[in-house]
Amino acid sequence: MEKKCEKVIIFIDGSNVYHILKDLFPDKKPNNFNFEKFINYLLGSRKLVITYYYNAPLDRRKDENSYVKQQKFFDKIQRIPNFTFVLCRMQKRKVDGEIIYEVKEDDIHLAVDMVKLACDNAYDAAILVSSDGDFVPAIKAVKEKGKIVENIGFENKFSYHLQHESDRFIKLRRQVVENFFD
Repeated sequence: MEKKCEKVIIFIDGSNVYHILKDLFPDKKPNNFNFEKFINYLLGSRKLVITYYYNAPLDRRKDENSYVKQQKFFDKIQRIPNFTFVLCRMQKRKVDGEIIYEVKEDDIHLAVDMVKLACDNAYDAAILVSSDGDFVPAIKAVKEKGKIVENIGFENKFSYHLQHESDRFIKLRRQVVENFFD
């Protein structure tokens, strides 16, 4: 299915990928994951239009050190060619008396961008790097526009629903993913 002239846009669910990497490699720092190498691996010989990466800043008041590390990581990945960082928001709420933080708006931003850019004919194939099954409606809409959708999952976490709705599914094994750490 891969064509040499195929135009590709990559959509990365940043928070989802961070937690998957953290679980898959408890001995490594997810911030040392080299997204530029990863993007080149996903592309093969196809033409990259742009990569979108969605995430939210941590609460600086809760943990200054983690916030600073995350900002350094964000600065690093924003230097990747043809890479756009989409900043979403972090929401705090109380659950059973405990404050928890959740990334908000990332899924909806990613889904809207995927569909809008398909309608604008900006790409031939979308590569969705996420294990979140909530993207199934967006995948269906993109496919209705005649676009190819690839889903990248990981051996420790992938979505059965994304796997079956996508035109192509790749489950990355630990040994492959390990090559993308600096």
